[in-house]
Amino acid sequence: MVPVLNNLKGLQKTVGSIKNQIFKDFEVWIMDGNSSIETQNYLNKLEAPFFYHSQKDKGIYDAMNHGVSLSKGEWYYFLGAGDTIEHKNTLSIVSKKLNVNLDILYGNVRYDKTNFTSKFSNLLWIKNTLHHQSVFYNKKLFVKVNYDTNYRVLADYKFNLNLYCENIKAEKIDAIISNCDKEGVSKDYNWSLYKEELKLKKTHTNLGFHPFLSLLIALKFIHRKL
Repeated sequence: MVPVLNNLKGLQKTVGSIKNQIFKDFEVWIMDGNSSIETQNYLNKLEAPFFYHSQKDKGIYDAMNHGVSLSKGEWYYFLGAGDTIEHKNTLSIVSKKLNVNLDILYGNVRYDKTNFTSKFSNLLWIKNTLHHQSVFYNKKLFVKVNYDTNYRVLADYKFNLNLYCENIKAEKIDAIISNCDKEGVSKDYNWSLYKEELKLKKTHTNLGFHPFLSLLIALKFIHRKL
């Protein structure tokens, strides 16, 4: 699934990497937030397994929630416009590991030629170490809950932290899944991002930890800005 808004160049790059996959048993929903005519013309020319829905939305996670409701697959995978799948064999490798008893399957990602290791562990309490573009989610995880659109930047972090608290069954493969666009929305390190992080962590901790969390988030923000 690919949410997009007026990023035709990035979208074309993402679609190209998907078309290059040897494994072909999938559908791709492009959730367009009512982009300009150039993007609309491009979307109109795409053929199956690419499908699109174009309407004004309330942000990335609202678009992805809508995409979940349209998708018919048993597993969900999300890419931003500009992200690319690492290698033509990537989905072939992943498909052999997916099974009905698994909740999530994840690997690693690359940002601007730097590899980042995903972890589904206690480190999630510090930061979102489960990179969104590295995870394949079992459809059943979205039956009761979708992305919380009250979080405009970190709804995927909240979703992942909730999954960790629920002790779901996760498995990791030692492979780079995707190359992530360094211009992604979560890379804009403004205070609103850290404010969301503080809000979601407070929902998972008792009141006594809140002053510590406030100090920790403030120091993270200052460190990033410096």
